[in-house]
Amino acid sequence: MTELRFVQVDAFADAPFTGNPAAVMPLDEWLPDATLQAIAMENNLSETAFTVPAGEGEYELRWFTPTTEVALCGHATLASGHVLIEGGEVRFRTRKAGMLKVRREGEALTLDLPVTLVKPTEDAALLRALGTPDAQLFLSWRGAEATAIILLDDAGAVRACAPDMRALRGIELMAIVTAPGDGGYDVVSRVFVPAWGVDEDPVTGSAHAALAPFWAERLGRDSFTAFQASSRGGRVECRLAGDRAILGGRCVTVIEGRYRL
Repeated sequence: MTELRFVQVDAFADAPFTGNPAAVMPLDEWLPDATLQAIAMENNLSETAFTVPAGEGEYELRWFTPTTEVALCGHATLASGHVLIEGGEVRFRTRKAGMLKVRREGEALTLDLPVTLVKPTEDAALLRALGTPDAQLFLSWRGAEATAIILLDDAGAVRACAPDMRALRGIELMAIVTAPGDGGYDVVSRVFVPAWGVDEDPVTGSAHAALAPFWAERLGRDSFTAFQASSRGGRVECRLAGDRAILGGRCVTVIEGRYRL
């Protein structure tokens, strides 16, 4: 019998049961892909992050939803940093997103991600599936994974958005609905990824890697506060630094245990 460490972390969270939960499982070496996927399915969280040591303060990192491996996950990277950081910084080697860094800044952590740039486009089927037929649509491709930003008029429209999840399961992308914020936040958003096994993601770091340049241009400044208005909700401090998005937030450990395989 093999025992593996398991830590469940609420990322971009100021208190337990807010933000986005992620499982973090530090490994000594890689397990077969089928085993990693089975563990992620068993966890049934939006993401399970697996790490393997790759040098002092450095790890290889992979992310799995309950149904598939993904190219980039922000909140599970922040959660991994929360679990593994010992000094001021921890670095993660990834297969498709390059080197990612998590740094300690006071009581919070910052996550350094490559930005995602979107361009105006048209996709009537996507907008119908989201229930936003008259919205402005912007799209970007990162390898085989697409990111869509859907710009709505106000925060109320974002909160009221009621997508057809069955229709969205047939559209391979991450859909981000967003608008100017309310309640003291500059920006509000929600994120839907049914095609990747998660109907609505609670708080999405990779989505804010697209929202950072998108809203920096519209707000006329490089820093702003964002709120992802899922049922759990989460605050993300966003800063654009060249071709990187610096995302700040806190993490809370809620479960620690052992997997037995």
